[in-house]
Amino acid sequence: MNPIVSARGVGKQVSTAAGGLTILDDISFDIQAGESIAVVGVSGSGKSTLLGLLAGLDVPSSGTINLVGECLNELDEDGRARLRGEQVGFVFQSFQLLPSLTALENVMLPLELAGAERAEAQAAQLLERVGLGSRLSHYPKQLSGGEQQRVAIARAFAMQPAVLFADEPTGNLDAVTGQTINELLFALNAEQGTTLVLVTHDEKLAVRCSRQIRLDAGKVVADEA
Repeated sequence: MNPIVSARGVGKQVSTAAGGLTILDDISFDIQAGESIAVVGVSGSGKSTLLGLLAGLDVPSSGTINLVGECLNELDEDGRARLRGEQVGFVFQSFQLLPSLTALENVMLPLELAGAERAEAQAAQLLERVGLGSRLSHYPKQLSGGEQQRVAIARAFAMQPAVLFADEPTGNLDAVTGQTINELLFALNAEQGTTLVLVTHDEKLAVRCSRQIRLDAGKVVADEA
């Protein structure tokens, strides 16, 4: 079975005033469809950089990345954007909702961009699923942090992505709200059969995933179930 995400010898270097800085060094692993992967490590270990590379938000300095059967190295920026739009969902720590759109319109957006015929009905159904059926016409500023993240999760799952990338999805939430969001994330992931790649500092959350990939100073130091 071909992996749904594959990294081979991936490195990322950037230039600084002090010279070159290596953020990631010789990263290699495969992720199979349906797996849930936690990428863990201390701050500055390269977790978010790795997530961005795997999702095609950035390009590696060395090595290759394959995502849902396509080599990201061979795609230009438009090609990577197309692939993300068709196959990838995102949940970020900072929610990333459009403030001028209602909850319903935020979830409808990816569906409308893809030409879905029942965008409004699908979006409303997803918001109902995440417990926001009574908040469809609310704008982000009228929602709590937990409610905003629920909208973001509904939007992420709207296109039934092959892979969902989540970067510290509960980092801006209190412990109780964060636990609720985690339960929702894993429940929707199981319902849709999505592959989940999750960056987290939370060890309790990490062990709920089928594998933990641990980074230290830009290198994989452990990959365990």
